[in-house]
Amino acid sequence: MTFFEWFIFFLIVQVVHFLGTWKLYVKAGRQAWEAAVPVYNAVVLMQIINRPKWWVILLFIPIVNLLMFPIIWVETCRSFGFNKRLHTILAIITFGFFIYYINYFTNTKHKEGRSLKPQSNLGEWVSSISFAIIAATLVHTYFMQPYTIPTSSLEKTLWVGDYLFVSKFHYGARVPMTTVAAPMVHDTLPVIGKSFISDDTDKEGFLNKLSLPYMRVPGFQKIKRNDIVVFSWPVDSLASMWGDRSGKHTYKPIDKRTNYVKRSVGIPGDSLEVRNGYVFINGKKTVLPDRANPQWFFEVDTEGKQFSQAFIKRYNVREGGTRDGKYILNLTDDEAAAMADNSLVKSITKELKPAGFYDKAVFPHNPQYKWSSDNFGPIYIPKKGVTVALDSKSIPFYEQIIGRYENNNLVVMNDKIYINGKEANSYTFKQDYYWLMGDNRQNSLDARNWGYVPFDHVVGKPVMIWLSWDPNISIFNFSDKIKSIRWDRMFTTVHGSGEPVSYLWVVILLFASYFGYSFYKGRKKTD
Repeated sequence: MTFFEWFIFFLIVQVVHFLGTWKLYVKAGRQAWEAAVPVYNAVVLMQIINRPKWWVILLFIPIVNLLMFPIIWVETCRSFGFNKRLHTILAIITFGFFIYYINYFTNTKHKEGRSLKPQSNLGEWVSSISFAIIAATLVHTYFMQPYTIPTSSLEKTLWVGDYLFVSKFHYGARVPMTTVAAPMVHDTLPVIGKSFISDDTDKEGFLNKLSLPYMRVPGFQKIKRNDIVVFSWPVDSLASMWGDRSGKHTYKPIDKRTNYVKRSVGIPGDSLEVRNGYVFINGKKTVLPDRANPQWFFEVDTEGKQFSQAFIKRYNVREGGTRDGKYILNLTDDEAAAMADNSLVKSITKELKPAGFYDKAVFPHNPQYKWSSDNFGPIYIPKKGVTVALDSKSIPFYEQIIGRYENNNLVVMNDKIYINGKEANSYTFKQDYYWLMGDNRQNSLDARNWGYVPFDHVVGKPVMIWLSWDPNISIFNFSDKIKSIRWDRMFTTVHGSGEPVSYLWVVILLFASYFGYSFYKGRKKTD
Protein backbone atom coordinates (compact mmCIF):
# COMPACT_ATOMS: atom_id res chain seq x y z
CA MET A 1 0.00 0.00 0.00
CA THR A 2 1.12 3.56 -0.73
CA PHE A 3 1.14 6.32 1.88
CA PHE A 4 -2.03 7.75 0.33
CA GLU A 5 -3.79 4.38 0.54
CA TRP A 6 -2.72 4.08 4.17
CA PHE A 7 -4.08 7.57 4.85
CA ILE A 8 -7.48 6.56 3.42
CA PHE A 9 -7.40 3.34 5.47
CA PHE A 10 -6.54 5.36 8.60
CA LEU A 11 -9.53 7.67 8.00
CA ILE A 12 -11.82 4.65 7.58
CA VAL A 13 -10.59 3.26 10.92
CA GLN A 14 -11.34 6.63 12.53
CA VAL A 15 -14.89 6.57 11.17
CA VAL A 16 -15.39 3.00 12.44
CA HIS A 17 -14.07 4.05 15.86
CA PHE A 18 -16.37 7.10 16.01
CA LEU A 19 -19.49 5.19 15.04
CA GLY A 20 -18.77 2.50 17.61
CA THR A 21 -17.83 4.64 20.61
CA TRP A 22 -19.32 8.16 20.49
CA LYS A 23 -22.11 7.30 22.96
CA LEU A 24 -19.55 5.77 25.33
CA TYR A 25 -17.53 8.99 25.21
CA VAL A 26 -20.69 10.91 26.21
CA LYS A 27 -21.45 8.45 29.04
CA ALA A 28 -17.91 9.02 30.31
CA GLY A 29 -18.56 12.77 30.51
CA ARG A 30 -16.81 13.69 27.26
CA GLN A 31 -18.12 15.27 24.05
CA ALA A 32 -19.20 13.12 21.10
CA TRP A 33 -16.92 15.00 18.68
CA GLU A 34 -13.88 13.93 20.73
CA ALA A 35 -14.37 10.38 19.43
CA ALA A 36 -13.92 11.63 15.86
CA VAL A 37 -10.61 13.54 16.05
CA PRO A 38 -7.68 11.30 15.00
CA VAL A 39 -4.99 10.70 17.66
CA TYR A 40 -6.76 13.02 20.12
CA ASN A 41 -9.59 10.48 20.38
CA ALA A 42 -7.03 7.86 21.44
CA VAL A 43 -5.67 10.18 24.16
CA VAL A 44 -9.18 10.76 25.49
CA LEU A 45 -9.94 7.04 25.32
CA MET A 46 -6.92 6.33 27.54
CA GLN A 47 -8.45 8.67 30.14
CA ILE A 48 -11.83 6.94 29.84
CA ILE A 49 -10.37 3.46 30.36
CA ASN A 50 -8.04 4.78 33.10
CA ARG A 51 -4.84 3.83 31.31
CA PRO A 52 -1.64 5.88 30.76
CA LYS A 53 -1.57 8.26 27.79
CA TRP A 54 1.73 6.84 26.51
CA TRP A 55 -0.18 3.75 25.44
CA VAL A 56 -1.27 5.86 22.44
CA ILE A 57 2.29 5.64 21.07
CA LEU A 58 2.07 1.85 21.07
CA LEU A 59 -1.07 2.01 18.92
CA PHE A 60 0.96 3.50 16.05
CA ILE A 61 3.96 1.15 16.13
CA PRO A 62 3.61 -1.61 13.50
CA ILE A 63 3.35 -5.17 14.88
CA VAL A 64 3.16 -3.85 18.46
CA ASN A 65 -0.24 -2.29 17.68
CA LEU A 66 -1.57 -5.73 16.75
CA LEU A 67 -1.08 -6.70 20.38
CA MET A 68 -2.40 -3.40 21.75
CA PHE A 69 -5.71 -3.28 19.89
CA PRO A 70 -7.20 -6.37 21.61
CA ILE A 71 -6.08 -4.99 24.97
CA ILE A 72 -7.82 -1.65 24.25
CA TRP A 73 -11.01 -3.45 23.14
CA VAL A 74 -11.11 -5.48 26.36
CA GLU A 75 -10.27 -2.47 28.55
CA THR A 76 -13.06 -0.45 26.90
CA CYS A 77 -15.58 -3.20 27.63
CA ARG A 78 -14.46 -3.43 31.27
CA SER A 79 -14.65 0.34 31.71
CA PHE A 80 -18.42 0.06 31.08
CA GLY A 81 -19.07 -2.97 33.29
CA PHE A 82 -18.57 -5.77 30.78
CA ASN A 83 -15.80 -7.61 32.58
CA LYS A 84 -16.84 -11.25 32.43
CA ARG A 85 -14.71 -13.81 30.62
CA LEU A 86 -17.40 -14.15 27.91
CA HIS A 87 -17.24 -10.40 27.28
CA THR A 88 -13.46 -10.58 26.88
CA ILE A 89 -13.78 -13.42 24.37
CA LEU A 90 -16.50 -11.58 22.42
CA ALA A 91 -14.42 -8.40 22.25
CA ILE A 92 -11.47 -10.29 20.76
CA ILE A 93 -13.21 -12.66 18.32
CA THR A 94 -15.37 -9.81 16.91
CA PHE A 95 -12.26 -7.64 16.41
CA GLY A 96 -13.69 -5.02 18.75
CA PHE A 97 -17.14 -4.80 17.14
CA PHE A 98 -18.70 -6.11 20.38
CA ILE A 99 -18.23 -2.50 21.51
CA TYR A 100 -20.93 -1.50 18.97
CA TYR A 101 -23.38 -3.63 20.94
CA ILE A 102 -22.39 -1.88 24.18
CA ASN A 103 -22.61 1.52 22.49
CA TYR A 104 -26.06 1.16 20.91
CA PHE A 105 -27.98 -1.57 22.74
CA THR A 106 -27.15 -1.15 26.45
CA ASN A 107 -27.74 1.51 29.10
CA THR A 108 -24.50 0.76 30.91
CA LYS A 109 -22.71 3.46 32.87
CA HIS A 110 -19.05 4.38 32.84
CA LYS A 111 -17.10 2.79 35.72
CA GLU A 112 -14.99 5.78 36.69
CA GLY A 113 -11.99 4.99 38.86
CA ARG A 114 -12.44 1.23 38.39
CA SER A 115 -9.81 -1.08 39.84
CA LEU A 116 -7.13 -2.07 37.34
CA LYS A 117 -6.08 -5.12 39.33
CA PRO A 118 -6.92 -8.40 37.50
CA GLN A 119 -9.80 -10.21 39.16
CA SER A 120 -8.22 -13.66 38.90
CA ASN A 121 -4.81 -15.33 38.79
CA LEU A 122 -5.44 -16.20 35.14
CA GLY A 123 -6.18 -12.56 34.33
CA GLU A 124 -3.01 -11.43 36.07
CA TRP A 125 -0.98 -14.06 34.21
CA VAL A 126 -2.44 -13.07 30.82
CA SER A 127 -1.81 -9.37 31.54
CA SER A 128 1.82 -10.00 32.50
CA ILE A 129 2.47 -12.23 29.48
CA SER A 130 0.85 -9.73 27.09
CA PHE A 131 3.03 -6.83 28.13
CA ALA A 132 6.12 -9.00 28.28
CA ILE A 133 5.48 -9.93 24.63
CA ILE A 134 4.91 -6.26 23.74
CA ALA A 135 8.18 -5.22 25.39
CA ALA A 136 10.08 -8.08 23.74
CA THR A 137 8.56 -7.23 20.34
CA LEU A 138 9.66 -3.61 20.68
CA VAL A 139 13.22 -4.64 21.51
CA HIS A 140 13.31 -7.37 18.85
CA THR A 141 11.94 -5.12 16.08
CA TYR A 142 13.62 -1.78 16.76
CA PHE A 143 16.68 -2.34 18.98
CA MET A 144 18.26 -5.79 19.19
CA GLN A 145 17.47 -9.12 17.53
CA PRO A 146 18.87 -12.60 18.25
CA TYR A 147 20.29 -14.35 15.20
CA THR A 148 22.06 -17.65 14.60
CA ILE A 149 24.88 -18.55 12.19
CA PRO A 150 23.58 -21.51 10.13
CA THR A 151 26.36 -21.79 7.50
CA SER A 152 30.14 -21.56 7.28
CA SER A 153 30.38 -18.57 4.91
CA LEU A 154 32.23 -16.56 7.59
CA GLU A 155 33.95 -19.57 9.11
CA LYS A 156 36.87 -18.86 11.48
CA THR A 157 35.39 -15.39 12.05
CA LEU A 158 31.82 -16.40 12.89
CA TRP A 159 31.31 -20.13 13.42
CA VAL A 160 28.35 -22.37 12.73
CA GLY A 161 26.51 -22.53 16.06
CA ASP A 162 27.23 -18.91 17.05
CA TYR A 163 24.21 -17.00 18.34
CA LEU A 164 24.42 -13.25 17.81
CA PHE A 165 22.82 -10.09 19.08
CA VAL A 166 22.15 -7.96 15.99
CA SER A 167 21.80 -4.23 16.55
CA LYS A 168 18.94 -2.57 14.66
CA PHE A 169 19.82 0.97 15.74
CA HIS A 170 23.40 1.25 14.38
CA TYR A 171 22.24 1.58 10.76
CA GLY A 172 18.69 2.61 11.70
CA ALA A 173 15.86 0.20 12.49
CA ARG A 174 13.78 -0.76 9.47
CA VAL A 175 10.07 -0.23 10.16
CA PRO A 176 8.23 -3.53 9.49
CA MET A 177 6.62 -3.49 6.06
CA THR A 178 4.43 -6.50 6.86
CA THR A 179 1.97 -4.95 9.30
CA VAL A 180 0.04 -8.12 10.14
CA ALA A 181 2.29 -10.88 11.47
CA ALA A 182 2.87 -12.86 14.64
CA PRO A 183 5.24 -11.08 17.04
CA MET A 184 8.86 -12.20 17.37
CA VAL A 185 8.74 -14.72 14.51
CA HIS A 186 10.00 -14.31 10.97
CA ASP A 187 7.91 -15.74 8.10
CA THR A 188 6.69 -18.97 9.72
CA LEU A 189 4.82 -19.99 12.83
CA PRO A 190 6.74 -22.15 15.34
CA VAL A 191 5.73 -25.86 15.32
CA ILE A 192 3.04 -25.31 12.68
CA GLY A 193 5.63 -24.05 10.21
CA LYS A 194 3.07 -22.31 8.01
CA SER A 195 4.16 -19.17 6.22
CA PHE A 196 2.21 -15.94 6.65
CA ILE A 197 3.15 -15.09 3.09
CA SER A 198 1.47 -16.43 -0.01
CA ASP A 199 3.79 -18.58 -2.11
CA ASP A 200 2.01 -17.67 -5.34
CA THR A 201 2.16 -14.22 -6.91
CA ASP A 202 -1.25 -14.90 -8.47
CA LYS A 203 -2.79 -15.45 -5.05
CA GLU A 204 -1.47 -12.68 -2.86
CA GLY A 205 -3.26 -12.75 0.47
CA PHE A 206 -4.88 -10.00 2.51
CA LEU A 207 -1.79 -9.66 4.68
CA ASN A 208 0.42 -8.71 1.74
CA LYS A 209 -1.90 -5.91 0.68
CA LEU A 210 -1.69 -4.27 4.11
CA SER A 211 2.03 -3.69 3.75
CA LEU A 212 3.69 -0.40 4.63
CA PRO A 213 6.04 1.45 2.25
CA TYR A 214 9.72 1.20 3.13
CA MET A 215 10.69 3.46 6.05
CA ARG A 216 13.67 3.53 8.36
CA VAL A 217 14.44 5.09 11.73
CA PRO A 218 17.57 7.29 11.39
CA GLY A 219 20.75 5.47 12.41
CA PHE A 220 23.92 6.90 13.90
CA GLN A 221 26.40 4.96 11.78
CA LYS A 222 26.89 4.13 8.10
CA ILE A 223 28.01 0.74 6.86
CA LYS A 224 31.79 0.83 6.60
CA ARG A 225 33.90 -1.23 4.26
CA ASN A 226 34.46 -4.76 5.68
CA ASP A 227 31.73 -4.44 8.32
CA ILE A 228 29.83 -7.68 8.96
CA VAL A 229 26.17 -7.06 8.08
CA VAL A 230 22.91 -8.98 8.51
CA PHE A 231 20.52 -8.45 5.60
CA SER A 232 17.43 -9.82 3.88
CA TRP A 233 18.42 -12.15 1.06
CA PRO A 234 17.53 -10.23 -2.14
CA VAL A 235 16.76 -13.29 -4.25
CA ASP A 236 14.64 -15.15 -1.71
CA SER A 237 11.60 -14.51 -3.91
CA LEU A 238 13.05 -15.74 -7.21
CA ALA A 239 12.55 -19.11 -8.89
CA SER A 240 16.27 -19.18 -9.69
CA MET A 241 19.33 -17.29 -8.51
CA TRP A 242 19.12 -14.65 -11.23
CA GLY A 243 15.39 -14.81 -11.86
CA ASP A 244 13.43 -16.97 -14.26
CA ARG A 245 11.06 -14.64 -16.07
CA SER A 246 9.42 -17.51 -17.94
CA GLY A 247 8.19 -19.23 -14.80
CA LYS A 248 6.52 -18.40 -11.52
CA HIS A 249 8.36 -17.09 -8.53
CA THR A 250 7.36 -16.72 -4.90
CA TYR A 251 6.57 -13.39 -3.31
CA LYS A 252 7.86 -12.25 0.04
CA PRO A 253 7.96 -8.73 1.44
CA ILE A 254 11.51 -7.53 2.03
CA ASP A 255 11.24 -7.87 5.82
CA LYS A 256 10.08 -11.50 5.52
CA ARG A 257 12.92 -12.76 3.35
CA THR A 258 15.60 -15.08 4.73
CA ASN A 259 18.25 -13.33 6.80
CA TYR A 260 21.89 -13.70 5.71
CA VAL A 261 25.14 -12.48 7.23
CA LYS A 262 28.18 -11.49 5.13
CA ARG A 263 31.05 -9.01 5.05
CA SER A 264 30.52 -5.72 3.23
CA VAL A 265 33.72 -5.80 1.13
CA GLY A 266 32.43 -3.05 -1.18
CA ILE A 267 30.40 0.06 -0.35
CA PRO A 268 28.52 2.54 -2.58
CA GLY A 269 30.77 4.22 -5.15
CA ASP A 270 33.51 1.56 -5.01
CA SER A 271 35.01 -0.19 -8.02
CA LEU A 272 35.47 -3.85 -7.09
CA GLU A 273 37.49 -6.63 -8.67
CA VAL A 274 38.50 -10.15 -7.62
CA ARG A 275 41.91 -11.30 -8.87
CA ASN A 276 42.95 -14.88 -8.13
CA GLY A 277 40.68 -14.93 -5.10
CA TYR A 278 41.75 -11.58 -3.62
CA VAL A 279 39.46 -8.54 -3.51
CA PHE A 280 40.69 -5.25 -4.97
CA ILE A 281 38.85 -1.98 -4.22
CA ASN A 282 39.49 0.98 -6.51
CA GLY A 283 42.55 -0.83 -7.89
CA LYS A 284 44.12 -1.61 -4.49
CA LYS A 285 44.17 -4.95 -2.71
CA THR A 286 41.77 -4.68 0.21
CA VAL A 287 43.15 -4.87 3.75
CA LEU A 288 40.83 -6.94 5.92
CA PRO A 289 40.46 -6.56 9.72
CA ASP A 290 42.84 -8.76 11.68
CA ARG A 291 39.93 -10.92 12.88
CA ALA A 292 38.94 -11.75 9.29
CA ASN A 293 40.10 -15.15 8.06
CA PRO A 294 39.61 -15.46 4.29
CA GLN A 295 40.11 -19.04 3.13
CA TRP A 296 40.21 -21.08 -0.05
CA PHE A 297 40.30 -24.73 -1.05
CA PHE A 298 43.76 -26.31 -1.26
CA GLU A 299 44.72 -29.68 -2.70
CA VAL A 300 47.03 -31.38 -0.21
CA ASP A 301 49.07 -34.40 -1.37
CA THR A 302 50.33 -36.70 1.40
CA GLU A 303 51.03 -39.63 -0.93
CA GLY A 304 48.27 -41.66 0.69
CA LYS A 305 49.27 -41.01 4.32
CA GLN A 306 46.40 -40.30 6.74
CA PHE A 307 46.08 -37.15 8.85
CA SER A 308 46.24 -37.79 12.58
CA GLN A 309 43.90 -36.04 15.02
CA ALA A 310 46.90 -34.10 16.33
CA PHE A 311 47.62 -32.89 12.78
CA ILE A 312 43.98 -31.82 12.27
CA LYS A 313 43.95 -29.93 15.55
CA ARG A 314 47.35 -28.33 14.98
CA TYR A 315 46.38 -26.85 11.61
CA ASN A 316 42.78 -26.00 12.49
CA VAL A 317 41.35 -28.26 9.79
CA ARG A 318 37.56 -27.74 9.94
CA GLU A 319 36.25 -28.47 6.45
CA GLY A 320 37.38 -30.70 3.64
CA GLY A 321 37.29 -34.07 1.91
CA THR A 322 39.33 -36.19 -0.45
CA ARG A 323 39.66 -36.48 -4.24
CA ASP A 324 41.80 -38.98 -6.14
CA GLY A 325 43.60 -39.87 -2.93
CA LYS A 326 44.41 -36.24 -2.11
CA TYR A 327 42.93 -34.04 0.59
CA ILE A 328 40.83 -31.00 -0.36
CA LEU A 329 41.01 -28.63 2.63
CA ASN A 330 39.58 -25.18 3.27
CA LEU A 331 42.48 -23.13 4.66
CA THR A 332 43.71 -19.59 5.14
CA ASP A 333 46.96 -18.63 3.42
CA ASP A 334 48.81 -18.74 6.76
CA GLU A 335 47.45 -22.21 7.57
CA ALA A 336 48.45 -23.45 4.12
CA ALA A 337 51.96 -22.02 4.46
CA ALA A 338 52.41 -23.65 7.86
CA MET A 339 51.06 -26.96 6.59
CA ALA A 340 53.45 -26.90 3.59
CA ASP A 341 56.40 -27.11 6.04
CA ASN A 342 55.11 -30.36 7.55
CA SER A 343 57.02 -33.44 6.43
CA LEU A 344 53.75 -35.32 5.94
CA VAL A 345 52.72 -32.91 3.16
CA LYS A 346 54.42 -33.47 -0.22
CA SER A 347 52.65 -30.63 -2.04
CA ILE A 348 49.89 -28.11 -1.42
CA THR A 349 48.16 -26.14 -4.18
CA LYS A 350 45.45 -23.48 -4.02
CA GLU A 351 42.54 -24.36 -6.30
CA LEU A 352 41.60 -21.33 -8.42
CA LYS A 353 39.66 -21.01 -11.65
CA PRO A 354 41.83 -19.14 -14.19
CA ALA A 355 40.97 -15.72 -15.59
CA GLY A 356 38.63 -16.09 -18.57
CA PHE A 357 36.81 -19.13 -17.15
CA TYR A 358 33.03 -18.58 -17.47
CA ASP A 359 30.83 -19.69 -14.58
CA LYS A 360 27.17 -19.04 -15.42
CA ALA A 361 26.30 -19.03 -11.71
CA VAL A 362 28.36 -15.86 -11.26
CA PHE A 363 26.83 -12.38 -11.54
CA PRO A 364 25.83 -10.88 -13.98
CA HIS A 365 25.19 -14.33 -15.53
CA ASN A 366 26.00 -13.10 -19.01
CA PRO A 367 28.39 -14.81 -21.49
CA GLN A 368 29.96 -11.51 -22.50
CA TYR A 369 31.51 -11.42 -18.99
CA LYS A 370 33.62 -14.58 -18.63
CA TRP A 371 33.99 -14.42 -14.87
CA SER A 372 34.21 -16.86 -11.99
CA SER A 373 34.19 -16.46 -8.21
CA ASP A 374 38.03 -16.37 -8.27
CA ASN A 375 38.46 -13.86 -11.11
CA PHE A 376 35.71 -11.32 -11.33
CA GLY A 377 35.10 -7.72 -12.40
CA PRO A 378 35.79 -4.89 -12.25
CA ILE A 379 32.28 -3.68 -11.44
CA TYR A 380 30.85 -0.43 -10.10
CA ILE A 381 28.84 -0.55 -6.84
CA PRO A 382 25.88 1.84 -7.27
CA LYS A 383 25.59 4.92 -5.07
CA LYS A 384 22.41 6.91 -4.45
CA GLY A 385 22.11 9.87 -6.81
CA VAL A 386 24.78 8.67 -9.25
CA THR A 387 23.80 8.39 -12.93
CA VAL A 388 25.19 5.62 -15.14
CA ALA A 389 24.99 5.05 -18.89
CA LEU A 390 22.74 2.23 -20.07
CA ASP A 391 23.52 0.04 -23.07
CA SER A 392 23.76 -3.64 -23.95
CA LYS A 393 27.01 -3.97 -21.97
CA SER A 394 25.90 -2.27 -18.76
CA ILE A 395 22.24 -3.37 -18.52
CA PRO A 396 23.08 -6.90 -17.23
CA PHE A 397 24.50 -5.28 -14.08
CA TYR A 398 21.60 -2.93 -13.41
CA GLU A 399 18.44 -4.66 -14.69
CA GLN A 400 17.58 -6.14 -11.29
CA ILE A 401 18.15 -2.77 -9.62
CA ILE A 402 15.97 -0.87 -12.07
CA GLY A 403 13.20 -3.46 -12.31
CA ARG A 404 12.99 -5.18 -8.91
CA TYR A 405 14.71 -3.07 -6.28
CA GLU A 406 13.57 0.35 -7.51
CA ASN A 407 10.18 -0.72 -8.89
CA ASN A 408 10.35 0.44 -12.49
CA ASN A 409 8.87 -1.19 -15.56
CA LEU A 410 11.99 -2.25 -17.49
CA VAL A 411 11.87 -3.64 -21.04
CA VAL A 412 14.91 -4.49 -23.18
CA MET A 413 14.01 -4.98 -26.85
CA ASN A 414 16.20 -4.89 -29.98
CA ASP A 415 19.13 -3.45 -28.02
CA LYS A 416 16.91 -0.60 -26.84
CA ILE A 417 16.08 -0.01 -23.19
CA TYR A 418 12.69 1.27 -22.05
CA ILE A 419 12.02 2.41 -18.47
CA ASN A 420 8.36 3.06 -17.62
CA GLY A 421 7.52 3.17 -21.31
CA LYS A 422 10.22 5.66 -22.32
CA GLU A 423 13.46 4.90 -24.10
CA ALA A 424 16.42 5.43 -21.75
CA ASN A 425 20.18 5.64 -22.17
CA SER A 426 20.97 6.46 -18.54
CA TYR A 427 19.66 5.79 -15.05
CA THR A 428 20.01 7.54 -11.66
CA PHE A 429 20.05 5.26 -8.59
CA LYS A 430 17.48 5.89 -5.85
CA GLN A 431 19.37 4.19 -3.01
CA ASP A 432 22.78 2.86 -2.00
CA TYR A 433 23.97 -0.67 -2.76
CA TYR A 434 26.56 -2.94 -1.16
CA TRP A 435 28.73 -5.90 -2.18
CA LEU A 436 28.53 -8.58 0.49
CA MET A 437 30.82 -11.63 0.47
CA GLY A 438 31.74 -14.45 2.81
CA ASP A 439 35.26 -14.97 4.14
CA ASN A 440 34.91 -18.61 3.11
CA ARG A 441 35.64 -17.46 -0.43
CA GLN A 442 34.92 -20.67 -2.37
CA ASN A 443 32.19 -22.02 -0.12
CA SER A 444 29.88 -19.02 0.22
CA LEU A 445 26.66 -18.09 -1.55
CA ASP A 446 27.12 -14.33 -1.79
CA ALA A 447 27.09 -11.23 -4.01
CA ARG A 448 29.15 -13.00 -6.66
CA ASN A 449 26.05 -15.13 -7.24
CA TRP A 450 23.14 -12.69 -6.84
CA GLY A 451 24.74 -9.23 -7.23
CA TYR A 452 24.13 -6.05 -5.29
CA VAL A 453 22.31 -5.74 -1.96
CA PRO A 454 20.09 -2.63 -1.62
CA PHE A 455 20.21 -0.63 1.60
CA ASP A 456 16.50 -1.26 2.17
CA HIS A 457 17.43 -4.96 2.61
CA VAL A 458 19.87 -4.24 5.46
CA VAL A 459 18.67 -5.64 8.81
CA GLY A 460 21.42 -4.60 11.21
CA LYS A 461 24.91 -4.96 12.60
CA PRO A 462 25.94 -8.03 14.64
CA VAL A 463 27.60 -6.77 17.81
CA MET A 464 28.02 -9.72 20.20
CA ILE A 465 28.07 -13.53 20.36
CA TRP A 466 25.88 -14.36 23.35
CA LEU A 467 26.02 -18.16 22.93
CA SER A 468 28.14 -20.56 20.92
CA TRP A 469 27.94 -24.32 20.74
CA ASP A 470 29.43 -26.95 18.45
CA PRO A 471 26.59 -28.60 16.47
CA ASN A 472 28.84 -31.59 15.71
CA ILE A 473 28.86 -32.67 19.38
CA SER A 474 25.88 -34.65 20.64
CA ILE A 475 23.64 -32.81 23.08
CA PHE A 476 21.49 -35.76 24.16
CA ASN A 477 23.09 -36.06 27.58
CA PHE A 478 24.19 -33.45 30.06
CA SER A 479 27.95 -34.00 29.86
CA ASP A 480 27.99 -33.75 26.06
CA LYS A 481 25.78 -30.68 26.21
CA ILE A 482 28.31 -28.95 28.47
CA LYS A 483 31.17 -29.98 26.17
CA SER A 484 29.36 -28.62 23.12
CA ILE A 485 29.29 -25.07 24.52
CA ARG A 486 32.21 -22.91 23.40
CA TRP A 487 32.59 -20.99 26.65
CA ASP A 488 35.45 -18.82 25.37
CA ARG A 489 33.22 -17.39 22.61
CA MET A 490 30.25 -16.47 24.80
CA PHE A 491 29.63 -12.72 25.12
CA THR A 492 32.51 -11.78 22.83
CA THR A 493 32.28 -8.82 20.46
CA VAL A 494 31.96 -9.45 16.71
CA HIS A 495 33.87 -6.43 15.46
CA GLY A 496 37.13 -5.02 16.78
CA SER A 497 40.76 -6.09 16.57
CA GLY A 498 42.94 -8.62 18.37
CA GLU A 499 41.79 -11.82 20.00
CA PRO A 500 38.11 -11.72 21.06
CA VAL A 501 37.68 -11.23 24.80
CA SER A 502 34.82 -12.99 26.59
CA TYR A 503 32.67 -10.86 28.90
CA LEU A 504 30.82 -13.89 30.28
CA TRP A 505 31.94 -13.28 33.85
CA VAL A 506 30.84 -9.65 33.64
CA VAL A 507 27.38 -10.81 32.54
CA ILE A 508 27.24 -13.43 35.33
CA LEU A 509 28.26 -10.76 37.86
CA LEU A 510 25.56 -8.38 36.64
CA PHE A 511 22.89 -11.08 36.84
CA ALA A 512 24.06 -12.13 40.30
CA SER A 513 23.97 -8.49 41.45
CA TYR A 514 20.45 -8.02 40.09
CA PHE A 515 19.05 -11.16 41.69
CA GLY A 516 20.90 -10.40 44.93
CA TYR A 517 19.43 -6.90 45.05
CA SER A 518 15.95 -8.23 44.24
CA PHE A 519 16.21 -10.82 47.02
CA TYR A 520 17.42 -8.17 49.50
CA LYS A 521 14.66 -5.77 48.50
CA GLY A 522 12.04 -8.53 48.85
CA ARG A 523 13.28 -9.51 52.32
CA LYS A 524 13.34 -5.89 53.43
CA LYS A 525 9.78 -5.36 52.21
CA THR A 526 8.63 -8.52 54.03
CA ASP A 527 10.27 -7.40 57.26
